[in-house]
Amino acid sequence: MHGADTDGRVVASACTIAIDDLPDGLIVTDRFGRVLAVNRAAARLTGVSLERAVGKDMNEVFPFRDHDGREWWKALDPEGGLRTRSRVPERPLHMPGGQELYVAARFTREPERCGDVERVTITLRDGGARARLERSRADLVSTVAHELRSPLTSVKGFTATLLAKWTRFTDEQKRVMLETVNNDADRVTRLITELLDVSRIESGRLELHRQVVDVPARTRRIMAGRVAAGEAEDRFRLVVGDDLPEMWLDQDKIDQILGNLMENAVRHGRGTVTIDIESVGWGIAVSVRDQGEGIEPELAPRVFRQFWRGNSRRRGGTGLGLFIVKGLVEAHGGTITVQRAPEGGAEFRFTVPTGTPDFA
Repeated sequence: MHGADTDGRVVASACTIAIDDLPDGLIVTDRFGRVLAVNRAAARLTGVSLERAVGKDMNEVFPFRDHDGREWWKALDPEGGLRTRSRVPERPLHMPGGQELYVAARFTREPERCGDVERVTITLRDGGARARLERSRADLVSTVAHELRSPLTSVKGFTATLLAKWTRFTDEQKRVMLETVNNDADRVTRLITELLDVSRIESGRLELHRQVVDVPARTRRIMAGRVAAGEAEDRFRLVVGDDLPEMWLDQDKIDQILGNLMENAVRHGRGTVTIDIESVGWGIAVSVRDQGEGIEPELAPRVFRQFWRGNSRRRGGTGLGLFIVKGLVEAHGGTITVQRAPEGGAEFRFTVPTGTPDFA
């Protein structure tokens, strides 16, 4: 008997650890509404501890109400209703303090088909987190609509004009119009690429295709491209440390990281943009510094969020670039931070490990 008791305690302890590992709140009751288990997430979301809840009546310790003030547990009625009922869909409910939670329930019956309810498993999700997610999605739709409207209006206007009055324009006028259409089409393509990157990062579907990448050489190539596009040659300064390790990285994504950070430094900073590449033993660290106004320390945590554009929205951009940069760096197993540069301005510093080939 002593061994059986010990085994029972071990199993109960393992079950408690298992439900405590769940990201969502979980409450388990019997058919009469007596609380059997509460995990840490549920205790955090409701403010009701395990010790205070277990053995008590569900409606006493978790008095959930709907928007009309009705008691959720009484409406749930595990002993009543159709005997084929196995679940109750998620819906928003309130605790007495006003906190909104999304609550769903599932019945365990014995026998499984049409039997009596043995247990009720209740899951809780944070209503505030859901509201923030919905706001984020609404912001994404609004941003996409705004960013697409301008170039598409331009494309439509110029193409309609050319089709209707082709013979009235000189070759030079036609060329200018077609160049504008081409540039606006590029803007739309970049936006769609950014949206696809955001989707892959958020869903965990971002794939890396590793190869040996010469990061200083890629940096020089991007700098040369910006100079060719009209930036002053002395706008950029590259500092490369000694004994850089061989790096197995996704070349296209490293180009995207470097390009975005340089674009950000040029758009939001001033003076010389310095790119410093050094070895950190297990990988490399790359710092991109400008000489502008910098970023206030209290704003630093927001920089890598979606739609962050600093204090000046008139400078354009979707506000997705730094969010994507962070996702690409982390996909390589690295980290990225932002701080004030030694000469003022902002300094973005990311580190990535050496990596291994895909076939290793």
